[in-house]
Amino acid sequence: MKRYITILVLCSFFCTSCEDVLDVDPKGVLNEEQISTPEDAEKFVIAAYSQLGNDEINRPFSLWQYGDMRADDAYKGGRDPGDGQGFHFMETFTNVRPDMWEIDGLWFHLYIGVRRANEGLRILQNFTEDEYPQLRTRQAELRFIRGHFYFELKRLFNRIPYIDENVPAADYKLISNVELTSQEVWEKIAADFEFAAENLPMVQPQIGRADQIAAFAYLSKARLYQAYEQNDQYDVINVNQELLQKAIAAADMVLSSNHSLESDFANNFLSGPYENGPESVFAVQFSTSDGTANGRLNFGDMLTVPQGLGCCDFKKPSQNLANAYKTDENGVPYLDSFNAENIDFDTDNVDPRLDHTIAHPGNPWKYETALIFEEGWSRTPEIYGFYNSLKENVQSDQYENVDPFYGNSKSRIILRYAEVMLNKAEALIELGRQDEALPLINELRDRASQSTEKLVNADGSLLANYKVSQYMPGTNISWSQEYARKAVRYERRIELALEGERFFDLVRWGAAEPVLNSYLSVEQSRKDFLQGASFVAGKHEYLPIPQNQIFWSEDRYVQNPNY
Repeated sequence: MKRYITILVLCSFFCTSCEDVLDVDPKGVLNEEQISTPEDAEKFVIAAYSQLGNDEINRPFSLWQYGDMRADDAYKGGRDPGDGQGFHFMETFTNVRPDMWEIDGLWFHLYIGVRRANEGLRILQNFTEDEYPQLRTRQAELRFIRGHFYFELKRLFNRIPYIDENVPAADYKLISNVELTSQEVWEKIAADFEFAAENLPMVQPQIGRADQIAAFAYLSKARLYQAYEQNDQYDVINVNQELLQKAIAAADMVLSSNHSLESDFANNFLSGPYENGPESVFAVQFSTSDGTANGRLNFGDMLTVPQGLGCCDFKKPSQNLANAYKTDENGVPYLDSFNAENIDFDTDNVDPRLDHTIAHPGNPWKYETALIFEEGWSRTPEIYGFYNSLKENVQSDQYENVDPFYGNSKSRIILRYAEVMLNKAEALIELGRQDEALPLINELRDRASQSTEKLVNADGSLLANYKVSQYMPGTNISWSQEYARKAVRYERRIELALEGERFFDLVRWGAAEPVLNSYLSVEQSRKDFLQGASFVAGKHEYLPIPQNQIFWSEDRYVQNPNY
């Protein structure tokens, strides 16, 4: 009996002790109720920044599968159409379904960014500026980050639920994705960037934090997108003149700042001392040798490394894109007829931006004259050809092996000064002020003409016949509004090629269907894997709302048309 009583007492003791031991907060986790100091609040701000780089090979935040591969700039690549099959469906606009895990994963992780920003903003409401002198700046940074994630969601999915810091996480699924109109969502996004522009410092003490100029750059881009008003079939029914003016005003704040074009186009896409240069307005930061197993690498673009340097030969530039860099005897692009014949790298005049953007056999890899890009570097050239994407890649000794993939720590530019110039030029042209846009476009063309120093063979000879000239009305072109509109859209393509922008540009211009079906009709004669590909207007401009998210919302979310 004594032994039995002793056992009961011990069990009672251990059970009580277990209750005390288990009733503690988990280690390494910080929840909102625990926040009592500005130092703790700072961790939530950093967590929001961290999400900017929390992508991986199947949901890269560079959006190359969505902005380049779905457009006329790139093929999926890889082993064959079955390698990353969901992305093959997306590039051919066939069998794109709401239940695709790739689309669901992208939506989910972009909304993680929204939630992190919202949590940080909610926490900051508990402090005063006396307690937390950086309060206003941190609020502005979080709204900038939230604006970024919503911007990407809007142009990917169109009809999205807009959730701010006043909505508890448990109530997120109660917010419908059609509660606000398209223009109302754009206004919310623009409001975040406006708040950021009003409250961020001109210069931040740490690289990677958003500053006032980055906020104005994003505001200009958001207003430009918003200006192209669409109906329910995604036709552009109006280009809003007031919003164009706002896009110009925001762009002017950037163009009058301490940012500028790089002297050489190449410098934007080199690592080390070239990172975060004068043209980089906002960039996501990565790192290596930082005490972690693999470093904070750019996992999202790992698949785009050529097979000859590692793995896995995805994101193969299209023949159509290569052809777009040809120029005539006056150094002017063939705006309408560039794709009539394939480029001849030995004899054609070309824009130097070609060889900063597309690797092709016989040229040095990323300016390394002792390392020549070979046909054997392509994994399945009989399917996807011999070209590779250069901008996001690095020189051969700067890769980090994360078997079987190869990553790098080069910063990923989100906003470039050159794009802000193009935003302003486009808005001016749509306002009928094309003469004011001409110097902006010519400045980019002039920079391109001077970007040949690194484009040389081992003996110092140039890689190609480089010839690009400024537009000179009355001499080599006629500068009407119609011609100027073609010119700025063409310039945007060759300047920003393979930076994830092309498909979204075509959609906001209302040009996706004619451009992409024309592209596909020709490419199908070049590439068998594109057989049967066809873009359907009123459907393929946006991705379907993921079915998992519709289930999660208990059917509050409405599916996009025709899915």
